[in-house]
Amino acid sequence: MGVPCVRVPVTDGEATRQRLAEADAIDDGYDITVEEEVLYVPVTDPTLVPDSFDVVEFDAPVREGQTMPADELGFAPSYERLGDLVIIDEDDPERAQRIADAIVASDLPVEGVLNRASKIKGTERVRDWEILAGDTTEAVHREYGCAFELDLAEVYFSPRLATERHRVVEQVREGEQAFDMFAGVGPFVVPFAKRGGTCVGTDINERAIEYLRDNAARNGVADRITALCGDVRELAADYEGWADRIVMNLPHSADEFLATAVELAGDDCTIHYYDIQPDTDPFGPGERAIRSAAEPDYEVTVETRRTVRSYAPGEHNVVIDARLRR
Repeated sequence: MGVPCVRVPVTDGEATRQRLAEADAIDDGYDITVEEEVLYVPVTDPTLVPDSFDVVEFDAPVREGQTMPADELGFAPSYERLGDLVIIDEDDPERAQRIADAIVASDLPVEGVLNRASKIKGTERVRDWEILAGDTTEAVHREYGCAFELDLAEVYFSPRLATERHRVVEQVREGEQAFDMFAGVGPFVVPFAKRGGTCVGTDINERAIEYLRDNAARNGVADRITALCGDVRELAADYEGWADRIVMNLPHSADEFLATAVELAGDDCTIHYYDIQPDTDPFGPGERAIRSAAEPDYEVTVETRRTVRSYAPGEHNVVIDARLRR
C-alpha cells in the first residue's frame, strides 16, 4: 500500500531529511528507502511539505518493530503533532481515551495527548483542553527551521497553518519592514526576521507577547523584532506609513481592522488578509472590504486568492494577498 513520500536524488537526501524534520513532517512509521539513486522519505501530511519538493505515492516498508496507534485500534485515528504533544478532536469521551491510550502505547515520540474541549473563544482566541495523557499543555513546536515555545491553554496556535505560513515567509525580502497585527507567539514574524526583515508584532494576549519575545530570543532574532501587547488600533499611530508587509490573520473579524492596516501601510505594501467565507463567494467580501478601506489613496492589486483549508461545511478559510501602492 502506497504512502506519501518526498522523492529526491540520493545526493540531496540529507539536506531534504533535515528540512522535512524541521517541518515535523517525517513519518517515523516507515523506512526511508533508496531505489536506483532515488530517495523516498515518508511524510505524515503532504501539506506540511514545501512546494519545492515532489510528493509521490510509494510502497515504503513499515519500520520493523514500529507500532502505530492503528495497530492497537484497528483504524487510523486523526491527530496532529505539536512538538511532543498529540492533539485529537473527539466528542466521545470513551473513544477519545481509547485513542490517547493507543497513541501512548505506540512508538510515536509523545509526552502527552490533548483533546479539544471547546471552540476558540474570547478576544485572546484560546480554547479549553482535556489532558488525556501527560500533565501539560505546553510544548516546543518546530516549523521550517524555527522553534516556538507555547502553552495551548494560554495562546492561540494552529500547526495546520504551517504550509500557509511558509508560503508567506518565502515572499519576504531582506530589509523589509513587516507588521503582524495579531502576532501570537510569533509564527510569522520570527521567520520573517530570520530572512532579514525588521518586524513588529502586536497581540492583545499578554501571554502570547511574552512567548513571542522568548521565541524571538530562542531563534536569535530578538534584535529584529518589536513585540507590543495591546489592541493594534491603539498602537498603530507610532508606525503610520511604516510597513512593507502586513499580516492580518484574524479571519472572523479582520475586516474591522482594515482602516488600521491602511494606516500602517507604506507607499508599496502587501497585505495578507485572512477570511472565512461561504464557498459561494469566498473571496468577494474580503476583496471589496480591502478596496473600500484603501481606495482611492492606494491602487489595489489582488495578487493571490487562495483557499487555505476547509473550515466548516460550506465555509472556507481563505487568504487574499493584496498589494497597495500609493
